[in-house]
Amino acid sequence: MCGRFVVANVGSELVGVLRVDAEAEDLPAPSYNIAPTDRAAIVLDSAKTDPPTRRLEAARWGLVPGWAKDPKIGARAFNARSEELEDKSMFRRALHKRRAVIPASGYYEWKVTDTGKVPHFIHPAAGSPMFFAGLYEWWKNPAVPDDDPGRWLLSFTILTRDSIGHLGSIHDRMPLFMDPDHADAWLDPSTENVRDVLDAAIDAAPAIADTLEDHVVSKAVGNVRNNGPELIEPVEE
Repeated sequence: MCGRFVVANVGSELVGVLRVDAEAEDLPAPSYNIAPTDRAAIVLDSAKTDPPTRRLEAARWGLVPGWAKDPKIGARAFNARSEELEDKSMFRRALHKRRAVIPASGYYEWKVTDTGKVPHFIHPAAGSPMFFAGLYEWWKNPAVPDDDPGRWLLSFTILTRDSIGHLGSIHDRMPLFMDPDHADAWLDPSTENVRDVLDAAIDAAPAIADTLEDHVVSKAVGNVRNNGPELIEPVEE
């Protein structure tokens, strides 16, 4: 699973290789401790323009489907198992219509040991960005007037798959990592063979995982009120 992640940079510095056409004005500031229900930047392709416009937008972490009665449901939908998407009404339609990529600087995972849970920071070498496969949804708040732009909530979930290699020794699930080529195909709204694209990304993810580094960090990351670059610094295990 992925329950906390880091975005140390925002805007084009983080997503340059994804060829984003437009960036929202309300993008969140850099954060070293993004938790479910927090806002983060996601990349999506809008099929309402011709050609589609690839945008970097601010969204709430935790998918809220259009049929939800209130946004609370998103608190338990921050991750989605990539192998079960077609079987879940929460994710099925978004898989075919609303796919996203979530850029990050790294993420945290807790390893269970005999002395308790130990947080690790998992990240690419040399500070390069990483990309998670995701889904997004728009939810309309019926309690807000139609002419109020705040009526629409954009939310997202991060896809996961089983872990392999050294990451498997930390946790049995990991985000579905994507390289820029798979991310481009995933975002393309004209893609018809979505399952094939997804399966290709699942197959390619272990190679990306093998390039990632990890180290133990302070247990202070467990408190969502803590947020600073010191959280990703290595500490003695």
